[in-house]
Amino acid sequence: MSRIGNRVLTVPENVTITVNDNIVTVKGPKGELSTEINKNINVEVNNNEVIVTRKDDNYKNFHGTTNANIKNMIIGVTEGYEKKLEIIGVGYRFSQKGSKLVINAGYSHPVELDVPEGLKIEVPSNTELTITGIDKCLIGEFAANIRKVRQPEPYKGKGIRYKDEVVRRKEGKKAA
Repeated sequence: MSRIGNRVLTVPENVTITVNDNIVTVKGPKGELSTEINKNINVEVNNNEVIVTRKDDNYKNFHGTTNANIKNMIIGVTEGYEKKLEIIGVGYRFSQKGSKLVINAGYSHPVELDVPEGLKIEVPSNTELTITGIDKCLIGEFAANIRKVRQPEPYKGKGIRYKDEVVRRKEGKKAA
């Protein structure tokens, strides 16, 4: 029995959810999100409640995932999501040039990344970056791509990391 799949989602009053064939669309004050669901999963919207059911036990893995994705879309169009990153190292910095993010991370050239449509970036200081948007999946993917530019290394801790991430440090060489 899927506990997450069986949970009943309550829809806030300023959010509308529509289901057409296999596409669920959620509209709210911050925007609109839609996702395609498996044809063996049923989504019913009744009196500000969303109920997700499955046809048989062969689709257990889609049941909870569909429910969680719909909940993430509801939160996204009402409150939005944000992810914070920080860069640590001498000369390492973030900067914004138009719709591009420029990262100086110790390479011979600055790395430029295009900001995906629907996301906003803010650079409060040279070493901090905030990504905001309504799509949780897109924010996580973009943040992971930024982190891949220079992952934190375990000896000095230099690199790009999430704001709340703890990097496990190693001691290094010992004098004999």
